[in-house]
Formats: sequence, C-alpha cells, structure tokens
Amino acid sequence: MTLTDLPTDDAMRRIGALVRDARRHRGLTQQQLAERLSTSQSAIARIEQGSQNLTLEFLGRLSAALDSELISLGPAPAGPAHLRVTGGRPLRGRVVVKSSKNAAVALLCAALLNRGRTTLRNVSRIVEVERILDVLRSIGVEATWDEHGHDLTLVVPDELDLGGIDADAARRTRSIIMFLGPLLHRARSFRLPYAGGCDLGTRTVQPHMIALRPFGLEVEAHAGEYQATVEGPAAAHRTIVLTERGDTVTENALLAAARADGTTTIRNASSNYMVQDLCLYLQLLGVEVEGLGTTTLVVRGRPVLEADVDYTISEDPVEAMSLLTAGIVTCSELTVARAPVEFLEVELAVLAEMGLRYELSPEYLADNGHTRLADITIHPSDLKAPIDKIHPMPFPGLNIDNLPFFAVIAAQAQGATLIHDWVYDNRAIHLSDLTRLGADVRLLDPHRVLVSGPTRWSSAEVVCPPALRPAVCILLAMLAAKGTSVLRNVDIIARGYEQLYERLVEMGADIEVFRD
Repeated sequence: MTLTDLPTDDAMRRIGALVRDARRHRGLTQQQLAERLSTSQSAIARIEQGSQNLTLEFLGRLSAALDSELISLGPAPAGPAHLRVTGGRPLRGRVVVKSSKNAAVALLCAALLNRGRTTLRNVSRIVEVERILDVLRSIGVEATWDEHGHDLTLVVPDELDLGGIDADAARRTRSIIMFLGPLLHRARSFRLPYAGGCDLGTRTVQPHMIALRPFGLEVEAHAGEYQATVEGPAAAHRTIVLTERGDTVTENALLAAARADGTTTIRNASSNYMVQDLCLYLQLLGVEVEGLGTTTLVVRGRPVLEADVDYTISEDPVEAMSLLTAGIVTCSELTVARAPVEFLEVELAVLAEMGLRYELSPEYLADNGHTRLADITIHPSDLKAPIDKIHPMPFPGLNIDNLPFFAVIAAQAQGATLIHDWVYDNRAIHLSDLTRLGADVRLLDPHRVLVSGPTRWSSAEVVCPPALRPAVCILLAMLAAKGTSVLRNVDIIARGYEQLYERLVEMGADIEVFRD
C-alpha cells in the first residue's frame, strides 16, 4: 500500500527510523507494538527497515500507539475513500482470522442485560461495532477500550437514558433491532429508530415481533421509529416457534428469555456461530441454556443478572472465507490461520468438489474454550464448476454471507455455475458488477446469477456496491485482474472488516487508499 504523500523509498526509510526510535523510547519490543496495532512482528520489522508500504491511516494508528506524531498528516482528509489496486500478482504467507463482527454486535447488545461488568476480549475495531458503541454510550453505558484497543469493558447504569439515544448511529445499523430483547426488561415503553444497514432489499421485522410477543412486547411503527410497549408479565413457561431460522431473530429471543422468569423453549432456532457466542456469554451470566449448536434452545432465565464476566469472542468464518477467496482468485499458496472450521465445512466441501487443493492442520480450540479452529493452507488449483447449484442454508449449511464469494471463485472455474441467493432481494444484482472486470455473470432474476468461466480478469474502475460482501468481492476480483483498477466509495468495507487492506498488503497485494 503506497503512502500517498511520501511515495519515495527514502521517505519510507526515514519513517522506519522514526518508528524504531519511538518504539525504543517507549520501551516496547517489536512484538508488543505489533499487538497494539493488531499486526505481526514481521510487519513491524519491515516498517522499521523501510521496506513496508504504509497508508496515512496506518501512520496515524502508529503515532497513537507510540504516543508520538511520526509525521504531520495535515488536516483530516475529506470525502469518501477509494482504492487503487494493481492486481495480477499472487499473495503469500500466513494471515490470522480476526474475531467475529456479528458476534461482537450481539454481545454488545447482550451487555444491556448485565448489572455487573462485562469485559469482551478480541473485539473487532470496525465501523459496525463503533456505531453500536455510539448508541450504547448515548443511553448512558460506560464503554472503555484497554490500552491496546482489543478488549472492551462495559458497565450499564441502573437507569438508561433512552430519550438521549443517538438516532443517527442507530439508523445506520441493522443490529439496533437486537435492543428490543434486552430493553423489554428495562422499560415499560420505549422508542427505537428504524433499523438500517446494508442495502439488501426489504427484510421484514415481523419474525422479531412474533418471537418477542410471548414476553409481552408489542411494537408499532410510526414516523421512522419502533414504538414498543410491554404489556404485563409473561407466562411462566413459553414455547416460541420462529417463523424463520434467522440469526438475529434467534438472538433477540435469547436476549428476551435470559431475564424472563421461568423456561423458554425456542424452536427452529439458528445454531450459527454468533448465536453460539451469545449462548456462551449468557451461561457466564448464570443463565441456563441447553441445546447449544442445535435448533432447539431451552433457556431458564433469571430476572436479575449481575456478574463480572470476561468473554473472548470467537473467530469470524466470513472473514476466513474472504481471505481464502483472496488466495484462490490470485492463484496463491496461502495459510489462513485460526479459521473456525466447524462453520466452514460445507464451504470447504464445495471447494473440494470444484478442485481446490488445500490442507487442514490438526484442530484446536478457540479462546472461548468451545469453537473448533484449524489452519487452512490452500494451493494454486485448476477449478471446475460444481454440478449442483450453490445456495445457502441455515447452519450447518453454507453460510448466506459466504455465498457471494463463490461468484468470484466460480468465475475462475471452468464451466457454468448457478448461484441462488434466495434470502436477499438485491445482492445477486450487485454481483453482476463483476462483469466490469471481465467476468461472465448473467443475472437470471433478482435472486440467481449464472457465472461462466474461466475469466480473463481485466482492470476497471467500479463504484462500490452498497452491500458489504459484494463490495469485498469486487475488491478480491481486482486483486486477480492485471493492471490497475479503482474501487470507489469503499467506506462500507470498513463496516465489517478490520485492517483488511493492510493485511492484504502484508500478503503481497498492491493497494493504495486515496481520496479525491
């Protein structure tokens, strides 16, 4: 990644010397500085040698980590960020999967249940997390990062200031809907702004209403807000059959059940990775949860939850799939470490059918003591289209968020691949942007695309689609395309990925961040 204002080798050597001197002045080892920045010790060594390209954003983080202004960056850049990508080169090395974005936002909402102190470790520093934190702080929650910026401690006040909610931050995240489950125990009536997030078509909130009604919650929508009222105590025992096996719907039901006296049985529940993280956290709070990893959850709630808990969030299978895709489309030999393989088994089976050569390390446990991890090493492979269509299913099926990556992979493969996204209305449409880079992607209807390959990728200038995963797919295709491509308005990628560009550069990608 090229430093926009100081592109010369001499400048990089001078910056490296400044970093080395500032680090030594602070009494830090290269490894300690690397931990503060969520990068590798080898990357710090390359920076100090002047051989690691840098962005202005990363220089700012370096300055903050060392409490030293390494270089005057001038006024903060205005306008959206863009990427200049010079592709057609293989990646290399080893990259470590970061923690789950979706689990983080669920656990931030769950902290509202706890009268004690919640410490979440290994939290992704992404825009989606910061938006939820903005909302939590606006209603009175104390949220403090540790000195390294990885661990987050939350303390919830006895009285929440729901009238002071940051409506702008709330409207920009779909996760705000998961405030309904905890808040129905905190107030007899309250208002929440409409949920936002990616532009993926209309998704009804009705399943959430059905799941929360047995707890006495009624919600009406008026003037851009959810107006919620809680009518009387819930029954002592309740069975909820979810009308869709959705992740956030299941999480909302769990959050409501955690402080509801009696027993709640949730049928047709999601057993996906973020739901399992939430169950493990609730168990630390003292909530009995049976059926972890199954579609029937039995919850014995406690009206008062007060415990000082410490929980480490598990690794993100969608980020793991993103990194694997980056290696596959660039014909690279690459190791993706700490991949949560139990949530990637179907994806790996499909890739094996398509001819991908890969190896798995022996399995080991994540720091939460539950999730199974492995290191996945992929090799350059001649891919062929699968016989069957590729479509998502609730866990343990192929993850809906991993489906778009198969469009990029299928474009590398010999033959035609049908990809069916039956969940989202518009995401298949966004995948047709791959045609700008030379892919043969035919949109059959708003839910299905036919991808024919192999593709001879070509560079192009593309405006980022308004959906996270398709946006990343365009970026990964640009890594495969010879020549220089431009991806405009990439701020949406920061909503779900931490330091993605820097980490791709560490693996050998040539990416420059710039603003008009």
